[in-house]
Amino acid sequence: MNENEVMQFIKENEVQMVDVKFCDLFGTWQHFVVPISEVSEDSFQEGFGFDGSSIRGWQSIEASDMLVIPDPKTAFLDPFMEAKTLSIACNIKDPMTGKFYDKDPRYIAQKAEKYLKSTGIADTAYFGPEAEFFIFDDIRYDQTSNSGYYFIDSEEGIWNSGKDEMPNLGHKPRHKEGYFPVSPIDTQSDIRNEMVLELQNAGIRIEAAHHEVATGGQAEIDMRFSPLTLMGDYFMMYKYIVKNVAKRYDKTVTFMPKPLYGDNGSGMHIHQSLWKNGKPLFAGTGYAGLSEMALHYIGGILKHAKALCAITNATTNSYKRLVPGFEAPVNFVYSSRNRSASVRIPMYSNNPNAKRIEYRTPDPSANGYLAFSALLLAGLDGIINKIDPGKPVDKDLFTLTKKELKSIPVAPGSLEEALENLEKDHKFLLQGDVFTEDFVQTWIDYKMEHDVNPVRMTPVPYEFHLYYDI
Repeated sequence: MNENEVMQFIKENEVQMVDVKFCDLFGTWQHFVVPISEVSEDSFQEGFGFDGSSIRGWQSIEASDMLVIPDPKTAFLDPFMEAKTLSIACNIKDPMTGKFYDKDPRYIAQKAEKYLKSTGIADTAYFGPEAEFFIFDDIRYDQTSNSGYYFIDSEEGIWNSGKDEMPNLGHKPRHKEGYFPVSPIDTQSDIRNEMVLELQNAGIRIEAAHHEVATGGQAEIDMRFSPLTLMGDYFMMYKYIVKNVAKRYDKTVTFMPKPLYGDNGSGMHIHQSLWKNGKPLFAGTGYAGLSEMALHYIGGILKHAKALCAITNATTNSYKRLVPGFEAPVNFVYSSRNRSASVRIPMYSNNPNAKRIEYRTPDPSANGYLAFSALLLAGLDGIINKIDPGKPVDKDLFTLTKKELKSIPVAPGSLEEALENLEKDHKFLLQGDVFTEDFVQTWIDYKMEHDVNPVRMTPVPYEFHLYYDI
């Protein structure tokens, strides 16, 4: 919809409120509500003011005035508000300079698409993330100077197999056996179906929904691929809708990568392809039916993979999933069909339109706008500089010997290590002024101060089990 169509839609649907939403630096949707009496077509150019100093990693207090500029193309009826509410995603603008804000993740995604077109390589980058999540029944956690704990519960959790539930009916998926038996083992079909219906009502095309591997209610709902910024918008809507449908059921959703010990974490495999003039560019006669361009794109991702982790795996908890020898794809190699490689070439179809690569290392803690943009820039760096991805590895990487694994690069072992790699290797992100030096340094400094250092200095309960009696 354009501005005029949005105003007509508001009138026809008797909308009472407009909820303006924008994404902060680290991927959380922020919002405030504007009564319909304050909304006009001019609002889409003039925007609405807010305090930018209260948003993580953004403005200092002496330069706090900012504007949200609604994008009419993103409007949808919010299904979770009692008053009829239209939800609209926004860009951020500096009212003094009139320029869009370089730390606005949505603007970064738009700059990435603009840079792609400027190279002449392609005009569209498609992204399709497979974001996994957990649906829990209860979550409690606390951290003080003299105590710390978390407690998770799920009616599906195998840890409840002996609980007196008056009656306990069993059929709880064992660890790593949740993919994907039918009811009564899978108890969450109805809630996932409602999530799918609400996502579709918001304009998002869904390909599939299913239980995932872990016990305790792990799930996945797959969105059909879309252009980069649009998929960034959809990913924000996805998290919002999934979490709020769960709330209707008195359940809670988390996209935390590794909430459970001893079972699979939640990943976000990201499918990617480049197109030009309506034609796919990744199909060819090379390995796994790939074009030379696609192989160079893979080469760029593999070259910058350690730095990319600082954006695609952006929490300290991410690295409790990215552990060599377990379920997560930590080995930076590529392969057809092989799910143990970080880059996989799906082989479901011989249709050139379906030819794509799948990067499997990321997790859903990532800010989608930033993750998709960074991956595109890494891939374009590979294409422009003809980076050789090396030879594919078609073996099960989990069965290789230590000698065989020695030559294969692996993911960083911590967020701190990933940030160190980003500090050393981020020039590829600066192409086309997509990311700025200020953004990269802000990201590194904030993550070190607010994520790495506090976690590094905080005892965890298991350390008491290991060390209290030494």
